[in-house]
Amino acid sequence: MTTQELIEKLEMIQKMKSETNTLELKSAEKGCPQRLYDSLSSFSNQDEGGIIIFGVDEDQDYKEVGVYDPQDIQKKINEQCLQMDPVVRPLLTVVEKNGKSFVSAEIPGVDLADRPVFYKGKGRLKGSYTRVGDSDEPMTEYEIYSYEAYRKKYQDDIRGVQRAMLSSLDQDKLARYIDLLKKGKPNLANLGDESIYELMSVTRNKETTLSATMIFSPYPQAYFPQLCITAIAVPGTEIGNVGDSGERFLDNQRIEGSIPEMLNEAIRFVKKNMKNKTIINLNTGAREDRTEYPIAAVREAIINALVHRDYSIHTEGMPIQIIMYEDRMEIRNPGGIYGRIKVDQLGKMQPDTRNPVLALALETLHITENRYSGIPTIRREMERFHLKEPKFADERGSFIVTFYKERDVKKTEPISEDVNDLLVFCRTPRTRKEICEYLGLSSITYAIQTHVMPLVESGKIKMTNPEKPTSSKQLFYSE
Repeated sequence: MTTQELIEKLEMIQKMKSETNTLELKSAEKGCPQRLYDSLSSFSNQDEGGIIIFGVDEDQDYKEVGVYDPQDIQKKINEQCLQMDPVVRPLLTVVEKNGKSFVSAEIPGVDLADRPVFYKGKGRLKGSYTRVGDSDEPMTEYEIYSYEAYRKKYQDDIRGVQRAMLSSLDQDKLARYIDLLKKGKPNLANLGDESIYELMSVTRNKETTLSATMIFSPYPQAYFPQLCITAIAVPGTEIGNVGDSGERFLDNQRIEGSIPEMLNEAIRFVKKNMKNKTIINLNTGAREDRTEYPIAAVREAIINALVHRDYSIHTEGMPIQIIMYEDRMEIRNPGGIYGRIKVDQLGKMQPDTRNPVLALALETLHITENRYSGIPTIRREMERFHLKEPKFADERGSFIVTFYKERDVKKTEPISEDVNDLLVFCRTPRTRKEICEYLGLSSITYAIQTHVMPLVESGKIKMTNPEKPTSSKQLFYSE
């Protein structure tokens, strides 16, 4: 950074009085800190890198104490950077302010293929760090493995399962799969089944693979007890809340079986534990049952968890979790986002695939499309239900999808007006056209579908003739 930018950063620190995910403060009034390795590692291991500023004492209410010797500290910073693997190349800046010297070290984030950056004195397993809030935390063994798995393109979905014999698989389901594989592929169809098994990773070196076990075994949990789904419905908005009778769970189920079976059973669990309501389709006039969450979105989230979870030995003891709260639902799967894609890019660009063989097999069986349409489908369905946008989070080895019951205020409030203003306007019964003109919209259908019907569903606005919702004489009013 420039000297002016460093001065501005110092001024910002005095206002903010805190460190951040990309900012670390060191006093260095009496000498260079002896252990910068943790911050050098954690900043290098995140895309945005980070900045270490020397000369500000956090323990003295962020007092600007300056550094002992700007030339010597730069030398010692570089010495510590040389102890990292790969070597860290900081950009150093020195500035004077009020007669004191300050030094900043900008640490660039390294490429994903070069992570984790670690302190050679401790080794990869103990010397790798990640930034959590404003602190440097040791990486877990799984976090370190995940970088290696991506770099070396490990395929955990086709690792061998020693106890799973080919004969133990459901032969009818396996035969159907092989027939589907052969369709339209004459060269493949000419091969014997055993050759196809090896070629398509049903077996690997004649050992049944994990993906084949998870799809075709009558009971995969005999080999992997925790490769299942735990599903709970809890009273309240946090785990630990209890119901009126002291119950911790309203429903508690362990969902097992093959991937297709777990998918179907998980959807049944969600349906059982959410409410249905009756709405009126303004286009057809028909009454329709609507679930609290769109089933199409729920299905996509669950199948994504089953297909894209981590199946390595590091996570085979961790089940997928479905947690239904009073105000939201969370679907958690072991294994964070795979590869270079970021949370805000989901659904906008093609990601790397963690389990390509498993994904292809489920596509062949018409269980998933494998066209990266899951996230867009989830977003579209939540919008169609006028619900708050779903949240996607990548949290240290877990990927979490959160659905909210709350209505999306942006979708239900009139443009540039508060909902209450529309309710006041409708205290006098209004026609569709009057409401459309009030909202300043050109499409009557859009105005009613987007701004009025959600309020009808919630009971805030009523219809004068609810039995004939499409009647040309229909009026809408609030009480």
